[in-house]
Amino acid sequence: MSITLRINGKDEALDVDPEMPLLWAIRDLVGLTGTKYGCGQALCGACVIHLDGEAVRSCVTPVRRAVGHAVTTIEGLSPDGSHPLQRAWVELCVPQCGYCQSGQIMTAAALLAKRPKPTAAEIDQSLAGNICRCGTYTRIRAAVTKASEEGPSR
Repeated sequence: MSITLRINGKDEALDVDPEMPLLWAIRDLVGLTGTKYGCGQALCGACVIHLDGEAVRSCVTPVRRAVGHAVTTIEGLSPDGSHPLQRAWVELCVPQCGYCQSGQIMTAAALLAKRPKPTAAEIDQSLAGNICRCGTYTRIRAAVTKASEEGPSR
């Protein structure tokens, strides 16, 4: 079935089953590999993307749910890496292995869009469902705090 999705501001016509997980359409059909497969059960957060600005787990979100909505991946957050979160991530050397980082950043970006100056507790609560096997949680919180102090993306 032909389905058109708006991904990172560009229309993508895909011949897919509407029940296919959005993650696979993004990665395998569109070729945007920044969104990662972690668990396939919405438990780890590696696959977080934005659907109309809301953080969603793309591994359990069917393609049909994205029709008529804006899908944003880590590649679309800021193609040149200038988003305050991306800059803070680099400056504070947040990633260790890096596998979970796009999901962490996308979840944090959704938080900052709603709460531009979140408390440490709000950051922890928002990111609680995103697993970092390397344990960089302290650096993640510091980067989100730094980005919130910088203000919106330029």
